[in-house]
Amino acid sequence: MTPSDIRAAAIILAARRLSGAQGPLLADAQAPQTPADALAIQQAVSGLLNDAIGGWKCGLPDSDKVVAAPIYATSIHSSHTAAPCPVWLRDGAVRVEPELAFVFDGGLPLRAEPYTEAEIRAAITRVHLALELIDSRYLPAPKPPFLQSLADGLVNQGVLLGPQVDRDAAFAAKVLELVLNQGEREETLAGVHPAGDPLAPLYWLQGFLAERGEAILPGQVVITGSYAGVLTLAPDSEVTLRYGELGQLSACFSAR
Repeated sequence: MTPSDIRAAAIILAARRLSGAQGPLLADAQAPQTPADALAIQQAVSGLLNDAIGGWKCGLPDSDKVVAAPIYATSIHSSHTAAPCPVWLRDGAVRVEPELAFVFDGGLPLRAEPYTEAEIRAAITRVHLALELIDSRYLPAPKPPFLQSLADGLVNQGVLLGPQVDRDAAFAAKVLELVLNQGEREETLAGVHPAGDPLAPLYWLQGFLAERGEAILPGQVVITGSYAGVLTLAPDSEVTLRYGELGQLSACFSAR
């Protein structure tokens, strides 16, 4: 893709992020053809938004699929605030993914020598229960190809941080029994981390960013995969979600 096509695609996606509008897939010269194209569009979107990168979502790569996208600082919310968490609704509903959020208060600065897994773990200062907030800048149909989704930030519209939990217990949380309550709804889910080890995608992300000349910056948050796919919730109604023995997150969402 040419720089002008990358910018044109980014302008479309950035405008949709700001307005909450959905639209058709990127077409013709503006459609990414390679992972490098998609990541270039993603990076250009970041450059157009008046927002810092407050964190990253990631997963283990699969063949030629690179699973990494920025989470913007103004879209990172706390469940401890009294006000409901603002989200873009689709069909009147909130879509979330139950995750763990790893916080790097000191970051991981770039250096010539690769970080060991032990060093990366040591740099994680806090772990929080979290809900990734899900939304796409594309219309629901047709389903976007992976590269279009990657260009758009992998259906992320932010993250809600819940209570801080025991760090070592979170590191070992390959499976979690999730108990969801909202109104009359009560649901128990057998949560399994998609990578097995919830830290494995994080190790990969640090190396991936370093290869691009980027670092995990102080204060950034990293989420590494949903324990139960996408959950659909009602807005304007308190929801509680228990993450096994780690703890419980309570939240309420309202339309942006």
